[in-house]
Amino acid sequence: MALSTEDPDDQSGCPSARGGGVLPDELRAWMLLLAATGSVEQRLRSAVKENLGISHDEFLILCLLAEHPRDGVRMTRVADLLGRPKTRLTYQIACLQHAGLVTRKPVRDDRRGVEVALTDKARDQLRETSTLLARTVREALADTMGDTQRAALCSLVPDLAGEAS
Repeated sequence: MALSTEDPDDQSGCPSARGGGVLPDELRAWMLLLAATGSVEQRLRSAVKENLGISHDEFLILCLLAEHPRDGVRMTRVADLLGRPKTRLTYQIACLQHAGLVTRKPVRDDRRGVEVALTDKARDQLRETSTLLARTVREALADTMGDTQRAALCSLVPDLAGEAS
């Protein structure tokens, strides 16, 4: 199920994209958005593995940490933000720590709490690959939706607004 051109009547990749089908507009739109994000995720998985040598889920952790202060984020907060079980996150953080990409330290005043932060190595790798990875996302979106649809998506996700043109 893929989005195609600017013209909503020319979305032959999805039989229900023309409307008048069984699905209500909201569900149809959701399914089309999932198709677009699935395409992006598939390409990004390959690019991340090839360029950073880590899994897509580990990459998402690095991206989340990159958007937070250098002193770290509580692991429970990372789990909540990513919608990951804490046990799975603990394993992924251990892999990232072994690769020298994150550090873990106890939370002051809370014996059970753990904070995780990016290392300088991780920040450097993200800086070096961010343009390539952004291009991967842009190309995947271009293949799954037209200019009008991409602009609409960017209006929903303000950080993408500069990438729409």
